[in-house]
Amino acid sequence: MRQYRDFRDYHIGKLRDPEDARIFISIALEEYEEDGDIEAFLRALKDVTEAQGGIAKLAKHTKLNEQDINDIFSNKENLKFDDLEAILQALGFRLSIEPTKIGKSAIESQQVEMLK
Repeated sequence: MRQYRDFRDYHIGKLRDPEDARIFISIALEEYEEDGDIEAFLRALKDVTEAQGGIAKLAKHTKLNEQDINDIFSNKENLKFDDLEAILQALGFRLSIEPTKIGKSAIESQQVEMLK
């Protein structure tokens, strides 16, 4: 009889690879940009945290305590930019800026429309 692994175990195991974790977080962020579902993005961060050693380990590498991190991941506390940066840094990532797929910013597009 074939033995099956639990999907959650498989998923967390895959996220131990830094490149898989980076792709997972990037996709979660792109989806957040599209649908505004912050809870899904926070779940992605939590999954990568679990794969990288857990909340206690993350807390040791940030200025946040375990309760703060749990509150952030459960969306009980608003995610602050500084906290996001600290969490990403501790997980081995950083924020970066790149142009949107459209190419022009909303502000730039509005200025062009106003000049017409």
